[in-house]
Amino acid sequence: MVSQLTADQAAEWIEDGDAVLLGGFIGSVVPEAIERAIGQRFARTQTPRDLTLMFAAGQGDGQGRAVNHLAQQGLVTRAIGGHWGLVPKLQQLAVDNLIEGYNLPQGIISHLLRDTAAGKPGTISKVGLGTFVDPRIEGGKINAVTKQDWVEVIDLFGEEHLFYHKLPVNVAILRGTNADDNGNITMEDECLIVESLAAAQAAKNNGGKVIVQVKQVVSAGQLDPHAVKIPGIFVDAVVVCEDPSEHMQTFATMMNPEFVGIECERDARQTNKSLNEFARLDAKTIIARRAAMELEADSILNLGIGAPEYIADVAQQAGILDQFTLTVEPGAVGGTPQSGLDFGASRMPQAIIGQDQMFDFYDGGGVDQAFLGLAQCDGKGDINVSRFGSKIAGCGGFINITQNAKKVYFCGTFTAQGLKVEVQEQQLMVTNEGRQQKFIDQVEQITFSALQAVSNSKPVMYITERAVFRLTSAGLELTEIAPGIDLERDIFQQMAFRPQVSSSLKIMDSAIFQTQFKLKMSKDER
Repeated sequence: MVSQLTADQAAEWIEDGDAVLLGGFIGSVVPEAIERAIGQRFARTQTPRDLTLMFAAGQGDGQGRAVNHLAQQGLVTRAIGGHWGLVPKLQQLAVDNLIEGYNLPQGIISHLLRDTAAGKPGTISKVGLGTFVDPRIEGGKINAVTKQDWVEVIDLFGEEHLFYHKLPVNVAILRGTNADDNGNITMEDECLIVESLAAAQAAKNNGGKVIVQVKQVVSAGQLDPHAVKIPGIFVDAVVVCEDPSEHMQTFATMMNPEFVGIECERDARQTNKSLNEFARLDAKTIIARRAAMELEADSILNLGIGAPEYIADVAQQAGILDQFTLTVEPGAVGGTPQSGLDFGASRMPQAIIGQDQMFDFYDGGGVDQAFLGLAQCDGKGDINVSRFGSKIAGCGGFINITQNAKKVYFCGTFTAQGLKVEVQEQQLMVTNEGRQQKFIDQVEQITFSALQAVSNSKPVMYITERAVFRLTSAGLELTEIAPGIDLERDIFQQMAFRPQVSSSLKIMDSAIFQTQFKLKMSKDER
């Protein structure tokens, strides 16, 4: 029978120098009670010390939950993560050179867990070439004290690849819904599976321990074997979470049956509010409308956070949401992706698969269209969404997705910090310009490599509320401007470089700037 522990007892299982894999995505599938207990144990006893922390996706709420519990000097000596934006305390330790830190692509970390479990020396991939992960640029290292090379360039059949070294995981702390006496774990209330199975196998095959937080334990034989996501042969202990606030479905939602595909009655007022909200023609709605005009029937999509989140709402308002399939990188297929601290979950998904499996599909070119954020862009067309001075956001799945989707669309406001726009008689007016330029001479970090995209003949567009660009071999080319926008004052003067201008420069479709937005799609458009 599997050991049954309290969260405090589980924390005692962690030893100095352990390499700990933490499961979860933002607040979904996060073993909050165990992570809190480990942090409290260290604050009380100064043990365990010198841990290596590993996490594929961002885990936290930007304040004190999830990985933030463990972000204490002395407790951590090294961190390897895909997304750092929600763990400001851990960021600060890295910025202050108090820990070693690596930022590697989210999909690569999920695959590294699987390859580590299989006894392989690491993962070979083209993902990351030409970006800050490339060892010829930064090698994914976050600070000056991080010396060890985790990534190297290799030649395979005459082509460049990156080789990512295996992970040293010997403890996996995961989460499920139910466990039986033998340690078999189901996840029927969890909106994601993430890389739970691969993580458990990696820790077990490295001679380590696997601890899983659950809601309850049932007798052996009561669980449907088809529902078991982590077999008991990989599990050493389970922790029954006694505080529901430490086993929320996400950090924003206690439990929504629709996140696991169980339809329930919804408040019509809430739905109407969502649709009416997008009748306001703010900058993000305009961007989402213009991006929605690129949607192709029967396509498989990935929508990132920020402005791209609005595209699903615009498509719903236009009545075309059922004409394509939305996916989210941690594993949800179909349905409507959620935002904020619910991001990662989808309402009424068709399926939920493992994150490592989703990135198999993504890395193999399965995504037809990817719409992602635009934080910084330079004249070459490179994009930075991962680091801004001392703020380490991290790349997450951005590199995997943008490098391998068939078509890529970067969506964001033209300037940042204080931008306000209005639409008057279908003309766009900038009433308050943003204080920060986003189109700059050189991005601070290369999260998307334009050179790689051009060499692969990938179609790339950059969509803002006032201008649309496309990527060419010579860099950015301006192809559209919004009605009412002055080319010199509102575009060129708000950029640090002067882009090429298309000989057939167009005015953005007037339908975007009307109160009611109508959009039709046909399969013939593809």
